[in-house]
Amino acid sequence: MSTHAKRERLLLADLLEAAGPEAATLCQGWTARDLAAHVVVRERRPDAAAGVLLGPLKNRLERVQAEFAEKPYEELIQLIRTGPPRMSPFGLKQVDEAANTVEFYIHAEDVRRAQPDWSQRELDPVFADALWSRMEKAARLMGRKAPVGLVLRRPDGQTAVAHKGTPVVTVTGEPGELLLFASGRQDGARVEVEGDKEAVARLRTAELGM
Repeated sequence: MSTHAKRERLLLADLLEAAGPEAATLCQGWTARDLAAHVVVRERRPDAAAGVLLGPLKNRLERVQAEFAEKPYEELIQLIRTGPPRMSPFGLKQVDEAANTVEFYIHAEDVRRAQPDWSQRELDPVFADALWSRMEKAARLMGRKAPVGLVLRRPDGQTAVAHKGTPVVTVTGEPGELLLFASGRQDGARVEVEGDKEAVARLRTAELGM
């Protein structure tokens, strides 16, 4: 049975392939080639990927990622499709599902929504609930730099507090859209944002995400 992570992995690879290496993405300053290199390095070079979280290793990450970006684009796509090497922790189904479901969903949308003719996906309820569950757990981390109080709300009324503070801005949308907003894709997410006008404006340009 295909997991959410595996399905999103293959979808991301297909979207990157269709877009082409020089296509724009929602990751500021990154082309599809840059994004593909990031995904591959994250899974295959943990010594460099740690630079995402550890400042002293950031230069190493950028150097290794640039090296991978010089590889043939088709090779990068194939490395994404085939997944991590056998000895990688990401090769374990449970780790893959926990670590990559959100990662691949967001990056698939980074590619999809940068195209002029993109259309919104309708997520099945089970997948939507899985995204919501993961976002609930990570909400405080994703919203830690919010300049105002931030509440994320599903259409059915379920809420997650991403940042405590005043004034409070409430963002309402489907789980996938809320996840994109909270990960720093405020302009790319289809959500309703309610609150003080100035607070909303500050949140729109805030550095959200991991």
